[in-house]
Parts: sequence; C-alpha cells; structure tokens
Amino acid sequence: MPVPIRVARSPDGVLAYAIPMPPEALPAVAPRDLEAAWEQARAAAAAERWGAPRRLLFQRRDGSPQELLLADADAACWAEAVDARHDLGTLSGLSLCLRLLALVEVMTRARWLAGLYSLTAEGIELHPALLRAAAAMPLDAAARFDERDLRRLLSRPIPSGVPA
Repeated sequence: MPVPIRVARSPDGVLAYAIPMPPEALPAVAPRDLEAAWEQARAAAAAERWGAPRRLLFQRRDGSPQELLLADADAACWAEAVDARHDLGTLSGLSLCLRLLALVEVMTRARWLAGLYSLTAEGIELHPALLRAAAAMPLDAAARFDERDLRRLLSRPIPSGVPA
C-alpha cells in the first residue's frame, strides 16, 4: 500500500505537503523519468509557468518535523512542472522533483561534474551516467546529493537495479 502524502493549500496559496518520512528515505526513480522531468521543467521555465511555493514537512525517523520550503521562483516553477506530470502528492513524484532540484544544485557547486553535461543551443544535455547516479543515489537529510558520494558512485559502474 502506498504511503500517503497529505497535501493542502494554505490561504496565502502555499501548497503544504505532510510527508511521513525523511528526505533520505525517498525512493529511487527511473533515469528516463528524471530526464523527462528535466525537459518538462526546462520547458515550463521557458514558458514562464511559475508555480506556487511549496512547504514540505518531513517526519524524521525520531518523529521530529523537518521543513523544506521551495519558495524560489525557479524551484517553484520546476516543482509545478513535475507535479503536473508526476503528482508531488506521491512518493515517486516527490522523489523525482527533489532529485531534479538536487541535481541542479549539485551541478552549481561541483565543478568536476562539468564533463558530465554539456551546454547546447537547446539547453543542457546530461550524460546518462549522471542521470543514472541522480536517479539511484539517496538524498541526504537536506534533500541534496552528497558530493563525495556522488563522485564515488560515478567513479564505478552504476548498478542497473533501477529501471531505465
């Protein structure tokens, strides 16, 4: 039985999600879904389809709450694009969205990743190994990718346990 995520809209328009687990417990996703979400989010940004801010309230393993706010216009736009196609009210949709945002974030700080993506006239093309790693590796407690773990994972073949 799927784990339910409760979703509600506050009077100020913020979408609130009650997630009964921490970010690091979210499931892996398929690399093809991550790549499709990247393209959908890029198209939404180009079309200026801005979304509502989202407040994610995770439940830590010890029962304490952890809040993550997606209020930045770009993050809200990308979350809106993923929600339209994959439903952020599901663990798989939420995991896909957070992995997408974590991938963008790690690409901005890990210069050594530059060889795993390229800028083209159509946008950024992601190397399949980077997509597989981002789809498979767990998020950390802050819903980001640990740069050292990512480097370690990309230095060896990535298991094909997650469907393409």
